[in-house]
Amino acid sequence: MKPGLILLFLFVAVLSVTAQEAKLPDTPAGQRVAAYIKAFNSGDAAVMREFQNSNMTAAALQHRTETEHQQMYQQLYANLGGLELKRVMEVTNSAITVLFFTKTQMWATLNFEFEVQPPQKITGIGFEVDANPPPEIDSAAAKPTTDAAFISTASDYLAKQAQADEFSGVVLVAKNDKPIFYKVYGLANKTYNAPNQLDTKFNLGSINKIFTKIAIAQLAEHGKLAFDDPIQKHLPDYPNRDAAAKVTIQHLLNMSSGIGDFFNEKYENTPKNRIRRLKDYLPLFATDPLEFEPGKQRRYSNGGYIVLGAIIEALSGQNYYTYVREHIFKPAGMENSDSYELDALPANVATGYTRRAAVDRREEATRRSNIYTAPARGSSAGGGYSNAEDLLKFTLALQNGKLLNAEYSAWILAGGGAAPPARTNGKAASTKITEGGLGIAGGAPGINAILEMDIASGYTVIVLSNYDPPSAEKVGRQIRSWLPKQSN
Repeated sequence: MKPGLILLFLFVAVLSVTAQEAKLPDTPAGQRVAAYIKAFNSGDAAVMREFQNSNMTAAALQHRTETEHQQMYQQLYANLGGLELKRVMEVTNSAITVLFFTKTQMWATLNFEFEVQPPQKITGIGFEVDANPPPEIDSAAAKPTTDAAFISTASDYLAKQAQADEFSGVVLVAKNDKPIFYKVYGLANKTYNAPNQLDTKFNLGSINKIFTKIAIAQLAEHGKLAFDDPIQKHLPDYPNRDAAAKVTIQHLLNMSSGIGDFFNEKYENTPKNRIRRLKDYLPLFATDPLEFEPGKQRRYSNGGYIVLGAIIEALSGQNYYTYVREHIFKPAGMENSDSYELDALPANVATGYTRRAAVDRREEATRRSNIYTAPARGSSAGGGYSNAEDLLKFTLALQNGKLLNAEYSAWILAGGGAAPPARTNGKAASTKITEGGLGIAGGAPGINAILEMDIASGYTVIVLSNYDPPSAEKVGRQIRSWLPKQSN
């Protein structure tokens, strides 16, 4: 997913949060967040730039010029007017999520990501702005206690989101593998006034990475690769010899490779109609030096997943798209999923719509097609298409051992963070996996999708949207807050 700032402006009543919940951790990361708040509230672009240079990694700053950083800050400050800390939502060893109330009566959720190792500089900042507080702190959001109450509550909520033009797409909630809520909202194509339908195909963004991860696990399961293999073992001509020798498949999978992103200046300057195959992506990043020593840090890497796709092609003898279609989509029964080319789309595909930044925040931003921001075809890092029914089929196929054997299925459903299983005999799972789940999302201009499955509770939540992030994520978060922890 391309880094960026997501601004949603709605004007409704807001609720307060107690100040006792607003305490940053006394750690280097917490101190950097405190310094960010002070710099932001100064209203001085020079102060903010000094903060960025002292507290953020060079890689985090390289996506924009100094002028662009200054303009972005000035626009944010004009829109928000200052940040008042209200709650520290989450703290991990590499991230802090904080909730603010702004001077312009909005709620801002900022997610700060940090280097794992000292000095723990900031590697990225995610912004979400809304008129409503997050559902987990909104005491007015009564939690339904029955399926019927949930359906009624969710229907009312989504109807309001669609009426406010804050959501367009499909929502599917399944309980114990069976849909209990399946509704559609908004337009698939505004030019032709064509509505989204239950089976409309949406761009998944980075959700496609799970298919790449499963493809790699399939090849490992059948003894064609090991997770500690370096890139050069399977891609002897990889242009960065340092990366080829040091970076392993496991580094690529868990984003600790040091390989950067392809959403960069080269990408911006490349005609998007020329980006159709994995080999078209490699020149955008493959010769760049590693951003850090492999295994020492973690940083989101679309480039790393392009390399994984190239390894899949090298070992399977098929192009990536064909491999995934034959070895994942077909066994799962996913007949409406593929990486389509933008100038050869099938019927019933949603057009993505993105809002341009308004000069005055009181003006309504215009939604425009995202066609000029996307490559002609997605990749092993994201950009394929599917619909809600197919994604539900995918979760069932994975849980029931149709894609991987028991060991690898359990590894994927446990998050794939621990050491992967050793090579096995490739036999299919004999029993249904009973623990773990999925929590994946994708987003870019005019694209937002979430897929969440929790085996313990029995619930699966799928939200696909053809609007900017966090349109699907916000809906998914609200729905999740209404679901019980255990199935009944």
